[in-house]
Amino acid sequence: MINSNWINFHQIFSARIIALALSFTFNLSAFAQDRWPEKPITVIVPFAPGGGTDIIGRLIAVSLTKALGRPVLIENRPGAGGNIGMGMASRAPADGYTLLMTSSAFFINPALYKTVPYDPERDFAPIGELAAAPDMFVAHPKANIKSIPELVAYARANPDKLNYASAGAGTSPHLAGELLKLREKIGIEHVAYGGAGPAITAVLSGTPEIGSFFLPPVQPHVKAGTMRPLAVASSQRWYNMPDVPTMIELGYADFISETVILFAAPIKTPTAIVQRLEQETIRALQSPEVKLRAEELGYRILGLGAASLGTRTTKEVGFYKKLVTDAKIQPQ
Repeated sequence: MINSNWINFHQIFSARIIALALSFTFNLSAFAQDRWPEKPITVIVPFAPGGGTDIIGRLIAVSLTKALGRPVLIENRPGAGGNIGMGMASRAPADGYTLLMTSSAFFINPALYKTVPYDPERDFAPIGELAAAPDMFVAHPKANIKSIPELVAYARANPDKLNYASAGAGTSPHLAGELLKLREKIGIEHVAYGGAGPAITAVLSGTPEIGSFFLPPVQPHVKAGTMRPLAVASSQRWYNMPDVPTMIELGYADFISETVILFAAPIKTPTAIVQRLEQETIRALQSPEVKLRAEELGYRILGLGAASLGTRTTKEVGFYKKLVTDAKIQPQ
């Protein structure tokens, strides 16, 4: 016969061993977090060097290097509209040593591609919203269209005769153009170019006369008078273009289309590390040097934290999925 006292002793002893092991594991994890970072940190940017996300990412990396006492290094992983780099970041160890800095492609791609290698809500812990720049409708200066109401009136009077250029299918300016078409129920043919450069060149030559673009690359042409601004798709007038109306002012409620630069970590990254990154990033964005450089690039600093990015992610993912469906854009 087995002694019941021995069973009780064995159960109590086993329970204490398990508790001790769990306590050790917890303390070890807390110790690792307290000592973070102990080695260089990699920030994946899923686009080629030289773009807005890359440049602002490098500015923030310099500030974080000083604040954290370890090198913060940008690693460019371009391809598939950002999907390659974002997929890599989603599969990285959640230890605070691999992070993601990306653009609004983060929200848009799940609607544009049949499959994407990440889930923006389930695979990432938000850190913050860094900066943003709106999309903008422009026209050739010799075009008869001088405003959005005139554009709409012309499109109604001349069905399917008007074209508009964008940097490519699936970009936020393309989707801004499709949103205008849906709101007004007008037919305007989209002409997709292989990047902002060729599309801008086309509008500058007058073929086509209308363009929907990300603001930074067209801002110099607007300032020079070689492009006529029709409207910006931001919540308020742009800081250095006070005469250009917003789409909202023109009667299009909630018509906001902008590219946001955001910062995130793999989903199970310890909360303490995410919070430290959030605090240091917001502090870096308050630097006059960072603010000035961002404005030179055509961005405005947001400096918003994890909660704001989490809310935006849920809202924008749903918005773009509906827009792509309503516009009958076929996922790639």
